[in-house]
Amino acid sequence: MSCKRGKATPNSYVKLQLFADSGGYCQNPECNLPLFHNVGESNFHIAEMAHIIGASNDGPRSLITLTKDDKGKFENLILLCPNCHTKIDKAESEFSDRLLKKWKSSHSLKIQVLFGIKKYENRSGIRQVVKKIMLENRVIFDTVGPLTDERFNPESENPKKWKEGILSTILPNNRKLLEIIEANYNLLNPEEEIVFANFKQHVRDFEDKHINDNELSGATFPIKMNNIFE
Repeated sequence: MSCKRGKATPNSYVKLQLFADSGGYCQNPECNLPLFHNVGESNFHIAEMAHIIGASNDGPRSLITLTKDDKGKFENLILLCPNCHTKIDKAESEFSDRLLKKWKSSHSLKIQVLFGIKKYENRSGIRQVVKKIMLENRVIFDTVGPLTDERFNPESENPKKWKEGILSTILPNNRKLLEIIEANYNLLNPEEEIVFANFKQHVRDFEDKHINDNELSGATFPIKMNNIFE
């Protein structure tokens, strides 16, 4: 998701916002192409950040009254596949800033529906949903994660499978958990509010590592998340 446009370049936090907002798919509603791929031994993404209002004053959909800083904000960016990015910039007259903003908002709503985000009446209802999602993540971690005995085997396929599991399941699942719990925050008790805050930091750091390739150590998964809403 590289973008070198000076002050109009989004920072790492905005990049993570875009990933979360897209759910890993091109935000053109007529495309919806998956942006993360596993091919042979390679794991990669084809996501490109496109400016809704052009980064330069002579670029697509330019607006000279918008500052460089504002052009690099989340509100002025949309995540697309390479083909759609090229298309909206080459055929500028067919893709207005209003249309691109509509694409983005519609896609966000679609992702919320896909994630099954809704308000629950009680803790037992949301517990069943959250438990199922966390179990999916836990199985991947326990089977091919970095703490298995296979980490001592230099020929193990586990590192590849772990990366695949992160991109295809764990990252999207983490976002599901954040959105679902945020929508039902009122059902958390005071101790769980702290646990959830720690989980949000873990998710941000985990995404920063696997999307922005930040190798610095981040917040670890809070174990008490396993018992949230019990």
